Parts: sequence; structure tokens; C-alpha cells
Amino acid sequence: MDVAIVLFTRDLRVHDNPVLAQACARARQVAPVFVVDPALAVPPNRGRFLAQSLADLRGALRERGGDLLIRHGDPAAEVMRLAADTGARGVFVAGDVTRYATRRQRKLEAECARHRLGLTVTPQHAVVPAGEVRPAGGGHYRVFTPYWRAWLSAPWRHEHPAPETIAMPAAGEPGDIPHVGAGYSPGLAPGGERAARERARHWMEDCLAGYADTRDNLAADATARLSAYLRFGCLSAVELARAARARPGGGEFCRQLAWRDFFHQVTAAFDRIGEADYRPGRQAWAEDPRALRAWRDGRTGIPVVDAGMRQLAAEGFMHNRARMITASFLTRTLGIDWRHGYRHFGALLADGDVACNAGNWQWVAGTGNNTRPGRVMNPLRQARRFDPGGEYVRRYVPELAGLTRHHIHTPWRLPAGERERLGYPPPLADIG
Repeated sequence: MDVAIVLFTRDLRVHDNPVLAQACARARQVAPVFVVDPALAVPPNRGRFLAQSLADLRGALRERGGDLLIRHGDPAAEVMRLAADTGARGVFVAGDVTRYATRRQRKLEAECARHRLGLTVTPQHAVVPAGEVRPAGGGHYRVFTPYWRAWLSAPWRHEHPAPETIAMPAAGEPGDIPHVGAGYSPGLAPGGERAARERARHWMEDCLAGYADTRDNLAADATARLSAYLRFGCLSAVELARAARARPGGGEFCRQLAWRDFFHQVTAAFDRIGEADYRPGRQAWAEDPRALRAWRDGRTGIPVVDAGMRQLAAEGFMHNRARMITASFLTRTLGIDWRHGYRHFGALLADGDVACNAGNWQWVAGTGNNTRPGRVMNPLRQARRFDPGGEYVRRYVPELAGLTRHHIHTPWRLPAGERERLGYPPPLADIG
């Protein structure tokens, strides 16, 4: 075909991008576009990360002779308008699993059929896309371990090199990158493919070999911190998994990528995962606005919980072990509905992917895919195991930085005078 439209969604890269590669292979000219949908609310942290990622993508496309068009409105309508302006006969877009994404795809299918345009939907943003492996009885995997075994034996698609040149039709003004005002976390990581690839390269060289031993160490901060780049598609999950698998330590890291794919296939089957219990039967949740506010503010009086919540506010990121600890404290210790935590995380996490965020919250709360739904993580035991010296707490709860290793996780056991001088609240719950 002469002209095709590449609709970028959350695949904001040029390396190993099936959408871009297939369009460039099948069309003489391509019109890359990102549509800002006003119906989709984007909180400040993801808004800033998205804007930087779009700017980086635009730069990479311009280096190859193309550009990134920015449009505002309903994606299907804007794509049809662009097709009329450019004479495009085909549309390329990546598949996805959320309710919003499936609705967008259905609209595209309907509009493309009405305007007699070809629509190509490339594989989803996963190593093993949802639906490519299924249990023997059909449906989807509800338990991770058998899914992991199937994931290991599943074929991975081939990788696509970045196009060397991109020919573009006349398409009018490119449009401005969305403006981001104040309100984002001061320590937010930079967005974009260049930052993603540099981060991945350094982490694989310096940290991957010891990942299995250090990934739960809160103070070591040895996790990859690539989740936001995967969420926006600044990195290809397939390229990352293939590179990791070939290195020492890569097996455990690939297991974490499989968890991501696991929750994507759960979400594809249960698109209400962010609002309804996957495993029904929970009778009631506690209503405690004061405790919920203290949890959000990192003022629960439980140092490891507060450290996690303050890291989230400061960086738009939280260590995965801390996510589990803070989520368990809210839902299992305080008995507060997981949806409150899911929404708070979603408002602040740069990597706030619906499938992974909701899937993990439901797993911890006992309403999801956990085979031990009654499990409760005691935050004190977790802190002593994964932050034994208290360095993580000292980093994010500075009023406790002067405490000894003996008291850093239990400041409520200090003499009354010392507790008052700290200016730190008493614990919301008795955890031992």
C-alpha cells in the first residue's frame, strides 16, 4: 500500500516495535500518530513520564526522516481523519488487554470497516501475549505456577530492528507534546526509550547476576526499575526477556516478567479486575477514613510501611517488596478495601498498569489469584528480614534516621520522652 497509519498507544519506541516494523515493511509511507484521549485521565506522574516518552519517540522518528503526529480526541475518529488527510489505506496498532484498550480496538475495527481500511493488530505488550498459552480445559490460567511452566515452553516472536528510514506523507502540523504542569513526584525517573535502554544496559551489566539474592533487599534497591518503561512500551518486553535469559541471573528476572504476562492474561479474561473481586466471597471491609489517610500519607507509625508510602510519593515508584508489605498492611491488618489502595497506587505510580497494579492488589488482599488467600504479611517480620539494618527506613523516614538498629523498626518501644522528640506517630495497629 502507499500510505499506512501507525497508531502508537503504549509502545513508545522504535526498537523491536512490531507495529512500526510491519507498517514500514508493507507501506511506502507511514504516518505515526499518538492520540491524546481526553476521556482517559492521566495523573501527573504518568503524564510527565508519557510526555517525555513522546518527545523521545518524536526525536527518534525525526532522526529517521519521519515525525510523530500528536492529535487530541477519540482515537478512532482521529485516525479516520488522518486517513482522509493522507490517503492512508491501512492502520496498524498493538493489541492490549484492558477494558479501555479493547473498546478502542472495537471502535477502530468498526471505523476501518466503514471506511474500507485494512486494520492490522500486532501482538500485545508482553513476552507471551494473553491467550497464546491456555490450560488444557481452555479459558485462562488462574494459578501462576502452571502458567509459568507453560510460559517457559511458549515460543517468543522474533525481534524487529528499528527502521533505518521512515518516509512520511504530508499530514499537516505535527502537534504539540502534551503539556505537564506541577504535581509530579520530585524523584520521578525520566521517560523515553533512550533512558530505558541505558537503564536496562547498566542494570544487566551491574546487577542482574545477583538479582535472585538481592531483589527483595529493600535497602539494596537492586530491582531493575524498568517497570514504567515496560508499561509505556519504551522497552520491548520480548527484547528485554531474551537479553536477560542469556545472562547469569536472568532466569529469576524472566520469572518476574512472566508474572506481568500472567496478570495480563487474567485481565484479558476478567476486564473488571480494577473494580471487582476476581475471587468473590469477601463479606465486608472496614470503613476507617482516618487510618486510610494515615496510610496514604506514610504516617501509620509502622516504619517500613511509612517508608514504602513515602518512597511512592517521592519517586512515583515503590520497591516491589514494599508494595506487598504496604498492601498487606492496608487490606489484611487494617481490613480496608483493596480498591482504595489500588486507586492510590494508580494515582502515583509511573508504572501504574491496570493489569499488574490490580492483579497484585487482589493477590495480596486474598481476592485474586493467590493460592493462599488468607495469608497476612506481618510488617515487623518483613522489615527485620528485608531491611535488617533499617537503611530503607532511614532513607525515606528521616525523623527516624538517628535510631539504632535495635529500635529503627519499633520506635513505639522507646521511652515516652524519646518518642515525643521524634515527632513520629504511634502505630495504627498492634503488630507485635
